[in-house]
Amino acid sequence: MNPTTDLREAHNIGFVSTRFQGTDGVSLEANKWARVLEDSGHSTFWFAGRLDRDPEKSMLDPHAYFKNNDIDFINQRIFGCTSRSTNTTDRIFSLSTFLRASLYKFVQKFHIDILCVQNALCIPMNVPLGLALTNFIAETGIPTIAHHHDFYWERDRFAVNAIGDFLGMAFPPVLPSIQHVTINSFAQEDLCHRRGVSSDLVPNVLDFENPPPEADQYVASFRKDCGLESDDIIFLQPTRIVPRKGIEHAIYLLAELNNPKCKLVISHESGDEGEEYSLALQDLARHRGVDLRIVSDRIDEVRGTNDKGKKLYTLGDAYSQADFITYPSLYEGFGNALVEAIYFKKPALVNRYSIYVMDIEPKGFEFISMDGYLTSGVVEQVKKVIADEQFRTEMVEKNYELGKRFFSYTVLRRKLQALVSNAIGTT
Repeated sequence: MNPTTDLREAHNIGFVSTRFQGTDGVSLEANKWARVLEDSGHSTFWFAGRLDRDPEKSMLDPHAYFKNNDIDFINQRIFGCTSRSTNTTDRIFSLSTFLRASLYKFVQKFHIDILCVQNALCIPMNVPLGLALTNFIAETGIPTIAHHHDFYWERDRFAVNAIGDFLGMAFPPVLPSIQHVTINSFAQEDLCHRRGVSSDLVPNVLDFENPPPEADQYVASFRKDCGLESDDIIFLQPTRIVPRKGIEHAIYLLAELNNPKCKLVISHESGDEGEEYSLALQDLARHRGVDLRIVSDRIDEVRGTNDKGKKLYTLGDAYSQADFITYPSLYEGFGNALVEAIYFKKPALVNRYSIYVMDIEPKGFEFISMDGYLTSGVVEQVKKVIADEQFRTEMVEKNYELGKRFFSYTVLRRKLQALVSNAIGTT
């Protein structure tokens, strides 16, 4: 926040969100940003309501978490209705003032030069935090990079609400010291149309300069532990079980392949969106004669054992053992699993969701693609990819080189360098 700061100096960059913990998309992408920034000589610090970061470089405020009891109380009274009570408004302002004070302490404690707000200024999971950030940035003029993964207007759950005034003010705010960053072209266009501000498009990335390690002895037991044979053909669905993932199409695909060696393995569970879709998929698989395995109890962030003493594998381990990736999503904000398929050199089936059509497909990647429904042509292409090793190898190698060109840490480093330089230049 020193107007004479030299662009060549290292800076203290404060990451702010509701949560930096676990393997959700926001936490993972924030980790990548921090790694690239630290490799460039900057120091990163963390503020959130849930944290698994170095406590020496972090500040925890439980009220920043979107599932905090006080925040949950507010959310139950502002969504699904069109008016709010005086008590609700007072609670929002009170918590916002409290969180703003915490932000002042965070910036002062770690001598923060630049704020990097991860998704807290675009989706109203925690309205008091969004208001606190907006007021803090307006009062201090601190250079801010606002990284927007999801906007409220993209989610049906926020369509009916009693906070139109707050949404217009803080989700996102339009302030001179904020640089906005979007992750896809549609979001970039929407933000410009709705708020009249430009944004930088920064895609989600992986470390393509460093290929994944070869499968080691640890992962050799993955198939056995999942009840699979060594010669089974694993079709990996590396996502949570939620309706927008279109997993029924993966079941239809395996049913059409009609090969008992083909097994559908789903890496994650349903999460907090209910079990109805999962149960429906299991019923569909039974009726179609598809061997479906949900192995979420064997997948974790790190290797180890679960509370039953069973061996745990990482998602990367699952990718290493997969023969084919299914990704028939109906909608995605970007498509992390698709980039992961490229990174792990696996062929994939992709449903041509809008962001894929706009931001990924034109770059020349080779996938088996479908347009909302499965055709006999798609099934035949999958059979060819599985049977023809040379064809498969050429496909995944080409995709990897394109991934290195468009979705690598090198791309992210270049974009972050420009963002940081612009941020300091505005002080």
